[in-house]
Amino acid sequence: MNTTAAPAPVGPYNQAVKAGGLVFCSGQIALDPSTGLMVGEGDVEAETRQVLDNLEAVLAEAGVSAAQVVRTTVFLVDLADFARVNAIYAERFGAGVAPARACVQVAALPKGARVEIDCIAVAP
Repeated sequence: MNTTAAPAPVGPYNQAVKAGGLVFCSGQIALDPSTGLMVGEGDVEAETRQVLDNLEAVLAEAGVSAAQVVRTTVFLVDLADFARVNAIYAERFGAGVAPARACVQVAALPKGARVEIDCIAVAP
């Protein structure tokens, strides 16, 4: 499944797939859906906000919301950004919603992104 409210995939994959009552969202980076260009100019907080906006658009297309997310993976180019990303992440996945999560540092992300997040949600 794909939506124009989130950036088009940069490879041979879908933005999300529904299977077995779950929605598996591919990783999102901070691409502006209307231009396909990175936002934030290297500001990890701005990137994180756009990443979460993109994920929420994909979730909405699948008929679910952040409240139904049960698992995320956060990929950071620099773990020194952990606290700043967590603060933005908590705005969307805060009290009562916080899904299980893994966070890992990676050598690089597509398009020079500093953060990428994927998720799994329970479909109604």
